Amino acid sequence: MSVTVNGLDELKKLAGSDLGTSEWIEVTQERVNTFADATGDHQWIHVDPEKAKEGPFGAPVAHGYLTLSLFLPLFTELLDVQGVPTKVNYGLNKVRFPAPVKVGSRIRLVAKLTDVEEVPGGVQITVDGAVEIAGGAKPAAVLQSLSRFYA
Repeated sequence: MSVTVNGLDELKKLAGSDLGTSEWIEVTQERVNTFADATGDHQWIHVDPEKAKEGPFGAPVAHGYLTLSLFLPLFTELLDVQGVPTKVNYGLNKVRFPAPVKVGSRIRLVAKLTDVEEVPGGVQITVDGAVEIAGGAKPAAVLQSLSRFYA
C-alpha cells in the first residue's frame, strides 16, 4: 500500500495516519558484504558465514546500521510526496535493535506518520517505524525518523 500526496498542504493532513506495511525484502549475504565494504565493518558475525554459524546468533547477521539504512527504501514504498522539490533526512530521535536479522531473513516496515510540523520553508514529519522480521517474535529495529520537505 502506498499513500501519495501532492504538496505540503496534503502532507500536513496525514498527521496521525498509519502508513501501513511495506513489501518484504530479503537480506542477502551479498547485501551484507556490500554494506561491509561500504562502511569498513568486516566483523566476522556479518561476513564469515562459516564462523558465524558457531557464533552467538547461529548464522551471519546484518549490521544494525544496514537494517536502519533499509528504512528509507521501505518507507518510500509507503509514502510518496509529489510536488515537493527537496526532501531530506533530518535525523532520528530514537533507534533500538531488539533482534538480529539473520542473513536470508525477510524484513518489512510498519510505519505511522505521528506528526507534521512547519519549519522555515517547509514541513518536518515524524515517523514511528518498526522493521519486522518474517516469523520473528521481536522487531529488528524500532525507530523514530525525522524528514523535511521543502517547497
